[in-house]
Formats: sequence, C-alpha cells, structure tokens
Amino acid sequence: MTAITEEMASPQDGGEAGDDASPDGGSGRLGPPSWLALGFLLPALLLLGALVVYPIVYTAIRSFFDASGKKMVGLDNYTAIFTDHDSLTAVRNTAIWVVVAPTVVTILGLLFAVLTERIRWSTAFKMVVFMPMAVSFLASGVIFRLVYEQDPSMGVANAVVTSVHDTFAGGSRYPGASAREGDKSPDVAQAGAVVTRAQVQPGATTLIPLVGVKPENLPKSPTPAKAPSAAPGGISGLVWFDFTKGGGGTLNSPDASEAGLSGMKVQAVGAGGKVVGSATTEKDGSFVIKKVPAGSYTLKLPKDNFAASYGGVNWLGSALITPAIIASYMWVWAGFAMVLIAAGLAAIPRDALEAARVDGATEWQVFRRVTIPLLAPVLTVVFVTLLIYALKVFDLVFIIGGGDPNASVLAVRMWTDSFGGGNDQGAGSAVAILLFLLVVPAMLFNLRRFRQESR
Repeated sequence: MTAITEEMASPQDGGEAGDDASPDGGSGRLGPPSWLALGFLLPALLLLGALVVYPIVYTAIRSFFDASGKKMVGLDNYTAIFTDHDSLTAVRNTAIWVVVAPTVVTILGLLFAVLTERIRWSTAFKMVVFMPMAVSFLASGVIFRLVYEQDPSMGVANAVVTSVHDTFAGGSRYPGASAREGDKSPDVAQAGAVVTRAQVQPGATTLIPLVGVKPENLPKSPTPAKAPSAAPGGISGLVWFDFTKGGGGTLNSPDASEAGLSGMKVQAVGAGGKVVGSATTEKDGSFVIKKVPAGSYTLKLPKDNFAASYGGVNWLGSALITPAIIASYMWVWAGFAMVLIAAGLAAIPRDALEAARVDGATEWQVFRRVTIPLLAPVLTVVFVTLLIYALKVFDLVFIIGGGDPNASVLAVRMWTDSFGGGNDQGAGSAVAILLFLLVVPAMLFNLRRFRQESR
C-alpha cells in the first residue's frame, strides 16, 4: 500500500515542479513580461505626462517669476494673493463657496431623494430636477444672467418680486408726475408731494393739474377729465393731466381731450399737518372727501403717488451677487446629488428600517438614527465631489458675474491675472498652484473612499 502511494505521489510532485519552471528556463509567471506591459502603457504615460504632469511642473516653476518670465521673484506672487484687495476678495468668496454650496446642495439632494420615495410621479420629478445637468455651465450662466436682470420686464426674479411687492404694498401709478412750475399754477411740489397753494373749505371744488405724466402710465383708453359738483359738507375736486396733444388748450383748466388721473390718493390736511379725510380719484380724475369738519384745509397728493415704482432686488449688486451665483450652482447640481443619494437609499436594507419602527421609533428618529448613518458614505462622496467643483467653479461666476470683482473666485482670478487683462502669468500661476493644492486633498480623500468601498 505504501509503495502504491509513493508511486502515485511521484508524478504529482514532478508535475508541480514542471509547472514552476518554464521550458525556456524562465520564471513561469502568468501574463506578459513586464517590458511588454510597459510598452503598451508607454503612449498613455507619455500623453498623461504631456497634458498633466508637464503643465503642473511648468506652472509651479512659472509662479516664482515675474510677468516677463525672466526675473525670479521668489514667493512674491504667493504673498500678493493674501495682500492684494481683489485677490483677498477672491479668497473670501472661494471660502464662502466651499462652506455654503456643497452643504446646501447635499441637503437639497437628500431632501429630494427622500421625498421622491413618497410621491407617485417620482420618475418625472427626478427627471425635471436632474435636467439642468444636461445643460452646459455656459448655457446655465446665460440663463441665470437673464433671470437676474434688474429690469422686471426682462428678469424673471425681479418680475416675481415686484409682482408680490405691488400686490401687498401697491405701486406708484404716475412716477415722475408733478405740479407745473410757476406762480400761476394752483398747486406746487413739496418734499415729493403736491399740495394746493390756496386753502379750501367744505363745500368747495378744487382743481389740481399735473404735468410730467409718462404716456405709458396713462390708461390705454383714458377717460376725459371732468370736475365733480360741489359736495355739501365735503371737499370735491379734480386731478388731471393738464396737457393737450398738438398744443392748445386752456392752462390750469380741464379740456375735453385731457385725461383724468385715476387712482390718485388725495388728503385734506388741517392745522398741524393733521389729515382729516382722504379719497381716491375715479376714472375721470374726480374725487370727493366726505364729512370734512368746518375749517380751512390744504389738499395734498402724497408722494407715494409719484415715487418711482419698485424696481425689484439688485441681485447682481455687491451684497447679493455671490449668493445669487451659488443659487444657480444649486440649480445645476441638485439633481446630481439627488440621484446618487437616491441610489444609496435604495441600497439600505428595509429590515433595519422596519426593525426600528417595530421598536417604536418615529419616522424622524428612523431618519436621523438609522437612515442618515447608513447613508453617511454616500453623503460623504457627494459632499466631497461637490466641494471639488465648488473650489474650481469658473463658468457660472464668469458669465453671471460679468467680471465684477465682488463675485470673483480663485479660478476667475487665475484667468484674470493671466489672460483677462492682467497679463501676468507669474501671478496667475501662483493662484493656479494654490487652487491645485486646495483641490488635491479632496481628490485624494475621494480616491481613498472609492478604494475602501471596492475592497
């Protein structure tokens, strides 16, 4: 039995020895030799070196020279980043972007992902939210540049704001209108308002002519001005546009072709500036202030009748331009965050959620103590990815900001110093290296996370 076992073992041992040694005396390692693999990788390595490694090295070297590239200035270009006012503004704005943009977009993506699990048309909702990702950043910048236009007739944002404002606060009907200058006019401009020169008493009728009314503020079919009859115990009058097309007409007296000004607020002001009554003009410009106590009064058209209409918010002003551009970034990237987080939610074991509910946890407790911890890896990847893009954002800031230094970030500052008028490639290279050093840790963190998940 022993002999048979030894005889069977010998061929096996010999076979193993034969497998370890190749016929030509080589090592017998599976796969192509190292030099052949290197030969196939060499074109890709050369291309990578030419397009990535060489520019990085050259930019690092160039950052130590002046604008001409002939004189070495050491770290002067780097110190200038933290001493120059515009560069400091870019650093500050970049810090705001890094803190605000990824955080808000990640939270929005989480909310959208959770909500889409509870609505019937979740697919359609996801498609609408993700759609901006299909639009280039250049096009997104152009879209939001139009959205933030100051003129409400062009900018969507201010069209909405002015509509809401005028709904609750009301708007000026005749901005720019005023009393006619000269001593012959029965009324006079006073601190933005219009008041009558002579005082009136109850039972009297007063004429208040105005000029400077813009044609676009008049009704399409204006009603001819018509003075009302005297009102016992009250003060009646007429407010009208004292202007006749083609000339002519009687000064300070309503003509048949002159339009009454409707919607004007008229006040009766007594001694000490006390308002004892008010009225609003009708379509023909007439008004009646009823039940006015005996006495003498000045009629006043408050300045609210003539103030310039509310023009909306200056979205691209120095105070709001950075938050406005961050809002456009949120519009673009919210769909990306939602899709990744929704995929993470779908991978969460439902048993863990159900077990928490069975133990008596509320939906908020399940979300906070079970869902969020299980989603932590996905949320981290989404946040870090958005952080990288926030650090190097250029298109949206350049298009929407229009070169405004108040909106500048490091990427825009790099372009401005190098090509956008600065013509100082040394300073631009220093900003580029600083931006590179800020992005590298986030990239390494993401790569490390991917490797850990792939194990």
